[in-house]
Amino acid sequence: MAHAAQVQRMSRLMVKTLRDDPADAETASHKLLVRAGYVRRSSAGIWTWLPLGKKVLENVSRIVREEMDAIGGQEVLLPALLPKEPYEASGRWSEYGDLLFRLKDRKGADYLLGPTHEEIFTLTVKDQCASYKDLPVILYQIQTKYRDEARPRSGVLRGREFQMKDSYSFDTTDEGLEQSYALHRQAYQKIFERLGLDYRIVSAVSGAMGGSASEEFLAPAAAGEDTFVDCPACDYAANTEAVTVKVEAVDGSAHGPVEELDTPDTPTIESLAEHLGVPASATLKNLLVKVDGEIVAVGVPGNREVDLGKLGEHLAPATVELVTAEDFTDRPDLVRGYVGPQDLAGKAFRYLADPRIAPGTAWITGANKDGKHARNVVAGRDFEVDEYLDVVVVEPGDPCPECGTGLRIDRAIEIGHIFQLGRKYADAFELDVLGQNGKPARVTMGSYGIGVSRAVAALAEQTHDESGLCWPREVAPADVHVVAAGKAKQTELALEVGEQLGAAGLRVLVDDRAGVSPGVKFTDAELLGIPAIVVAGRRAAEGVVEVKDRRTGEREELTVEEAVARLSA
Repeated sequence: MAHAAQVQRMSRLMVKTLRDDPADAETASHKLLVRAGYVRRSSAGIWTWLPLGKKVLENVSRIVREEMDAIGGQEVLLPALLPKEPYEASGRWSEYGDLLFRLKDRKGADYLLGPTHEEIFTLTVKDQCASYKDLPVILYQIQTKYRDEARPRSGVLRGREFQMKDSYSFDTTDEGLEQSYALHRQAYQKIFERLGLDYRIVSAVSGAMGGSASEEFLAPAAAGEDTFVDCPACDYAANTEAVTVKVEAVDGSAHGPVEELDTPDTPTIESLAEHLGVPASATLKNLLVKVDGEIVAVGVPGNREVDLGKLGEHLAPATVELVTAEDFTDRPDLVRGYVGPQDLAGKAFRYLADPRIAPGTAWITGANKDGKHARNVVAGRDFEVDEYLDVVVVEPGDPCPECGTGLRIDRAIEIGHIFQLGRKYADAFELDVLGQNGKPARVTMGSYGIGVSRAVAALAEQTHDESGLCWPREVAPADVHVVAAGKAKQTELALEVGEQLGAAGLRVLVDDRAGVSPGVKFTDAELLGIPAIVVAGRRAAEGVVEVKDRRTGEREELTVEEAVARLSA
């Protein structure tokens, strides 16, 4: 589907560019989208999309719609103001915690502003679909979502109100779900390629969304809040929260008996390693956390840190928080700084451990006595692990779980996420259809999201240069930016060129502003980032213009006819 041709004069366009970066802006997209007059801050995490920004946002939405329609998706629009009851039934009224915008109506009934719509889509299909003949179906919407972020930042990258495409597939079989998932995966690849984004598909965890298989689409960028790993030797890539490690059990029979060591004033791994003259990697760190109020210990090698985000994802929807000094007061059997899993694991607390604490490995760890540690504490002999979880902070050089090569770590912006939800929400709402055998069949679901407004920021991050924004043509607010260098003849030619380009089917922005210097116009043309710039300048009287490629900087002088033919080809 082609863009509608139009000619927009800057003298009539509501756009105000800024020479200086906003004081609170840290990321390139935040600085440039504000400076170029695409967005303006309304309040913390809430943004107004101005005319040029709205055009870019709509272009992204158009591409998303076209590719969703191509896989058989049907667009709907669900309310953003939602009743409490469906989210209470799924458990997410409480699971979302402070991220949820909650409100009451005048009668005291509870409502929320939708962060995502699994529950409501499930109820919609329950109302509309009664038989297996009605399935499979893919429904989607592009709508405003709401999350009460504690620290909204980075402009439209992390706001409290944002545009998102969320789609949901409904199938009667697991094989059907896999096919719907594959269709979305392919559609997402086409969407991000058309948008001009550099992206990676990585393994991910489902977290509060629920379900099993999960992948993220990440746009590498220094401003990204996600970290991911990839392997230089194979095609493995994963969000750092989804990285797994494979460690085989070892023969621990050669280790001697547990030996108690006198280690006064060594409550930290660093002080213990220095006191004993051993590397931190020889010690076992036991981090105590509370999981829904219950004390749980997490064991990792002493030279590694526990990734609390990763731990929280593994244990979702449970709430995870660090223990406090008061918790130790209530538990005299837990000696602060000297906790060890021997004699306590499985009794005093549940013991989780990183796979590196494999059966047969020996460690130096707390002896559960003040000022005492123990040597030769062997996993599987002296203590048992209740559950192994990959919970350490991933470091560069950690082995690839597929081939063993050292992993690389990079930052990225999450632009899409796809989940095989399975029957979590179908079970919560008893979503059944009449099966082929005449008996009720429980529906299985997929959930698929794209951050539409976030994709705009991701594009700005990836494509900008030192002069400003630099949009790919399919998402740019115009195809050509025509600049009148100042005098009447030049303005007349600029308008003539603009009309001819518009007649040729192009979207044109003409800078015909009076009283604005050529230098300011040229600077604004670079800042706005439209793919082609045409300057009606010193040779306007000859009918010659300069055509510049915004991305490459290449310039060429052409007649008006040649320029129109070149740009409309």
